[in-house]
Amino acid sequence: MHRIITLTTDFGLKDPYVGSMKGAILSINPGAVLVDITHLISPADIVEGALVLSEAYKTFPKGAIHVGVVDPGVGGPRMPILIETERHSFVGPDNGLFSMALRNEKVRRVIRLSSKRHFRKRASSTFHGRDIFGPAAAHLSLGVDPGDLGDMIESGALKGVRMPLPLKKRGFIEGQVLYTDSFGSLLTNIGKEDIAGRKGALETEINGFIIRGLKKTYSAVDMGAPLALIGSSGNLEIAVNCGRASEALKAKVGDRVILRFL
Repeated sequence: MHRIITLTTDFGLKDPYVGSMKGAILSINPGAVLVDITHLISPADIVEGALVLSEAYKTFPKGAIHVGVVDPGVGGPRMPILIETERHSFVGPDNGLFSMALRNEKVRRVIRLSSKRHFRKRASSTFHGRDIFGPAAAHLSLGVDPGDLGDMIESGALKGVRMPLPLKKRGFIEGQVLYTDSFGSLLTNIGKEDIAGRKGALETEINGFIIRGLKKTYSAVDMGAPLALIGSSGNLEIAVNCGRASEALKAKVGDRVILRFL
């Protein structure tokens, strides 16, 4: 049965972990279509994983199954879960990894994965991606009812991640850097809806650097120059044309960003 299963992890690409998880899935459903969103989430960074997954999953067609494994609490008290929404399914640890994606979804039911006959035999306590989450997604892709994979729990019991909100004042918005992508561009928590309706010229300040205006494309400034724009995520992004804003502006996740209305 050909059904899409996406994979988002912090496993990296050096070790056998990604391949082992894929092997466990394909051993159950050889026809599964496996799509790597990324395996380069910063180790144990649940917030980064939640951001990346929430941005990528919504481009997939209805019925896709999204496996997320950024799981510093593996083997501990956190629950292994399956979340079924009107359009998608999410499989992974209950640690907030799916909380941002769920803001855009209507949850139908949440299952605590407890049916050991749907686990990999001799499941380890340290590799639930291979032994619990991957197999659960594979069985789901074959048409197994989510209710057969465990016990239903209330969606209100799910854990979330604490995502900082921007502080909005009359003449400015104070936000922060949430994520640095592989190009060195800085994604902030200031959304386009925070800027809508504000009048006047704009300037963005980060670490003492001032960037004037809001551009539409990276090429709107000279090569090597910094710029601010609304990126594909819908949030304020700070970048350098053909360069790395993280290095040029000496910026990192958590740094304060001030957007002023002049």
